[in-house]
Amino acid sequence: MSHSVWNEMIRHCMEERPFEACGLLSGRNGCAETIWRMENIEKSPVAFSMDSRHIQKALQKMALKGEALVGIYHSHPTAPPLPSPEDIAYAYYPEAAYLIVSLASKQPNIGCYRIVGSRALSQRVELR
Repeated sequence: MSHSVWNEMIRHCMEERPFEACGLLSGRNGCAETIWRMENIEKSPVAFSMDSRHIQKALQKMALKGEALVGIYHSHPTAPPLPSPEDIAYAYYPEAAYLIVSLASKQPNIGCYRIVGSRALSQRVELR
């Protein structure tokens, strides 16, 4: 992931507090190069949902840029960066990394996971 995408993702999550923020990441060869801020249509501090039409539009724009979906992020304003049962149940894009930005401490803490079936497998994030 590029440093600029990393920083923008954290900024977005902090701006949306006390609600969960959410968005998409696209790029090439598994590296996030572009961030797509999405609206949390639930406006909730404990849940998020994106409008499926907005997701489809973003996916089309990614394709036009020659990029693919590589990640989906959301924040946990007061919880650790661990996937909740709902995060796992609604992980519809197994090819994407799922990033959770925890704002529970002074410094944001980020967890990254591959969610396959009912399992969340921890992944390392490499900044470029």
